[in-house]
Amino acid sequence: MTLVLVHGVPETAEIWTPLRRELGRDDVVTLSPPGFGAPVPEGFAATADGYLDWLVGELERIEGPIDLVGHDWGGGHVQRVVATRPGLVRSWCSDIVGGADPAYVWHELAQIWQTPGAGEEAVAAMFGAPVEERCAGLVALGMTAEAAESSARASGPAMGACILALYRSAAQPALTEWGIGLDRSELPPGLVINATEDRYVGGPEFAHRAAVRFGAREAVLEGLGHWWMLQDPRQGAAVLNDFHASLDS
Repeated sequence: MTLVLVHGVPETAEIWTPLRRELGRDDVVTLSPPGFGAPVPEGFAATADGYLDWLVGELERIEGPIDLVGHDWGGGHVQRVVATRPGLVRSWCSDIVGGADPAYVWHELAQIWQTPGAGEEAVAAMFGAPVEERCAGLVALGMTAEAAESSARASGPAMGACILALYRSAAQPALTEWGIGLDRSELPPGLVINATEDRYVGGPEFAHRAAVRFGAREAVLEGLGHWWMLQDPRQGAAVLNDFHASLDS
C-alpha cells in the first residue's frame, strides 16, 4: 500500500510534513508538481492537461495499491486522474471538489492570474518581493513558518509562469466540465475534505454537495481553513487514517 500526497499552488511538499508525522506510517510518498518545488522539464506544458499527464506518469511508476490525496491544485490533478484513469488508484481524496459545482466562481486572485497583463503584473509583484516578505505573507494567510519559508524560497519566474499557464487553462467552464467527467466515471472510493473556513473553494456547502454528487465520504473539518493539514495535522491524519482503514476492512 502506498499513500501519495500531491500539493498545489504556490506551495512545496513541506506543507505535508506535520501531517506525515501524525500519520504514523512509512509508506508515504510526496509528489511535487513541476514548478512547485520541482524543476520544470524542458518542453513541459504547465496546463491542466500537462499536469494530468505528469501525475499519471508518476503514479504508473509507483507500486500499488495507491491511496491518492491532493490539496489545492493537487486535489484538482487528483480529480482529473480519477475521472480519466480511475484504475490507477485504490482511493482518492481532495479538498477542492467544491470547485466542480456548477455555481462555483473562481476566487479573485485566480481571476487576476487568468487575465492577460494583470496576471503578469500580479505574479511579478508577488515573486519580486524579498523572500522574507513573501514568507510573512504566506504565514499571514495560514501557513506555518516552515512551510511558508520553503514555498517562498521555491518561488520565482518558473513558478510564476506555471501559475499563469495552469490557471488560464482552467478558466470556466473548465471546472464544470471536469466535474461532468467525474460524473461519468466509475470512481473508486473517495473522501472529500470539507474545511469549513476555506473560502477559495466556495464554502462548505459546495464541498458537501460535491461529496453527495460523487458518492464520496465527507470529512467536515470545522473551523479549519485552506491549510488544514498545517492548522491541525493530528485531526487531518485521523481523518485520512480512518478513511483508509475503512477500505482495508
